[in-house]
Amino acid sequence: MGSSAAIPSQQEMLAALEMRQGAEAVRKLQAATVAVCGLGGLGSNIAISLARAGVGKLVLVDFDCVDVTNLHRQQYKASQVGLPKPEALLANLKEIAPYAEFETHFEKISAENVDRIVGGAQVVCEAFDNAEAKAMLVNAVLETMPDKFLVAASGMAGFDGGNTIRTRRITDKFFLCGDGVSDVNGGIGLVAPRVMLCAAHQALTVVRLILGLE
Repeated sequence: MGSSAAIPSQQEMLAALEMRQGAEAVRKLQAATVAVCGLGGLGSNIAISLARAGVGKLVLVDFDCVDVTNLHRQQYKASQVGLPKPEALLANLKEIAPYAEFETHFEKISAENVDRIVGGAQVVCEAFDNAEAKAMLVNAVLETMPDKFLVAASGMAGFDGGNTIRTRRITDKFFLCGDGVSDVNGGIGLVAPRVMLCAAHQALTVVRLILGLE
């Protein structure tokens, strides 16, 4: 993180955010807690966008470790290969938002532990690459946590144009981002620009929900 003397104070960083985003927006974002479930191409980019926007607390969840094949689209460094993703992403986020609060879970989320892990969040981001895990989280949040917003993703693979990625409101509490079509299992690869576009849709939706704009 470098010398502490080189890091702006919390007051300086908040003042800079308020200058760009407005004091009331920053106040709401600072008071919010968001859970990011899955810290791969989507989740690592979502978390960094939310940290930069000033979200006060991020809950980071993943059971995987950084692999060299992750580096082309995920927010990790070559020196972090082999580290647990929550640990590696936490280190990167602390360099970006040193005064934010972070909670990490290096474990697989399941129907048995989902409430313990995401229960304190206002908004839950689904960022898994496994269909069963996606379905489990979506069902658990929608069926047992009616007070929470859920922002999920479907379809961001390949080299298609970015304008096919969009955000749809499925229910009052459920938003889905992506093109809804492309599937990596069909042999279409994931590339950084489209994955980051989808992650940006998710992060922006979260910000708008916190600010009461949806």
